[in-house]
Amino acid sequence: MRHVAIVYKRMRPEAQKLAEQLREWFENRRITAICKENIDNSGVSCLYQKIEIPKTVETVIVVGGDGTFLSVARSIENRPIPIIGINLGGLGFLTEVSAESCFIELEKILDGDFEIEERMRLRVSVLRNGKEIFSHRVLNDAVINKGALARIIDLAVSIDGHLLSHYRGDGLIISTPTGSTAYNISAGGPIVSPSVQAVIITPICPFTLTNRPIILPSHVTMHIRLAEDATDVTLTCDGQIGCLITLSDELCITASATPLRLIKAPDVDHFDILRTKLKWGQS
Repeated sequence: MRHVAIVYKRMRPEAQKLAEQLREWFENRRITAICKENIDNSGVSCLYQKIEIPKTVETVIVVGGDGTFLSVARSIENRPIPIIGINLGGLGFLTEVSAESCFIELEKILDGDFEIEERMRLRVSVLRNGKEIFSHRVLNDAVINKGALARIIDLAVSIDGHLLSHYRGDGLIISTPTGSTAYNISAGGPIVSPSVQAVIITPICPFTLTNRPIILPSHVTMHIRLAEDATDVTLTCDGQIGCLITLSDELCITASATPLRLIKAPDVDHFDILRTKLKWGQS
C-alpha cells in the first residue's frame, strides 16, 4: 500500500478532521495519502458528479456512513480498487470499522492481517426505443416505484426470456445480498449473507398477497417493463441516482462483471454487525 485516497462525508467537520488525522498517520508511515470531500449529489437524477480518484491510488478509505460509501463505490465503477469504510457513528453495514478503533484496525491491515471480500454488484440499464438511455452499477439495490403511492403500478418481470410474474403494487426492489439489509429488509425481504452470489426480488406492498420475495442465481438476466401506462414511475439506484420510466422502456438487470472489493478488518464480523444494528437478542 503506497498511495491511498481518503474520501470523507461532506459538511461534516468531524469527518474532515478524522480524514486529516488519517492522512498524517499514513504519511508518517511513508504512504502517500490524499483527502477529498465527497461530492453532493442530493436528489435523484440521471446526472451526477463522480469523485476523481487518481489512477495511482491503490486503496480508498471512506469516512462517513453507508450513504457516503455507496457514492464512492459508484465513482470507482469498474476499477479493482479495494475500499474500507470507517463509520463516524459506530458500525455500519458497509462502513464496518468504527472511528474509535480505525487506527488499530488499519495498523493490522498494513501488517497484512485482513481479507478482501468481493461483493456482487448489479448492472442496471434502461432501453428506450432500442437505445440505452441510462446505465449504472449498483451495490445495494435498484427500486422501481411510483411518486404517488396511492396508485398501483403493474410490472411484468421476465427471467432469461421467460415470464416470471406480473407484480401489481407500490413497486419492486431488486437487491444484491449486500443490499438485503437495506430497503429490502424493510419491505419484508430476506437477509442474505453478503458473500452469496444471488439476486433478490422483493415486491413493495403487493396487491396480491401471494407475490412473495424470491431469490435467484446471479447469472440470470432480468427484464422489467410497465405492463400498463403510468406516470411518475421512477427507477432509483442505491437510493441516490435514477430516472423516470415510461411505458415504452425496458429495464435490463444483470450481475456486473466487476464486483466491489471490500477490505475486511480482522476484528469486524458481519454477524456482530447484524446483532448490533438489528438489536437481535435484546429485550
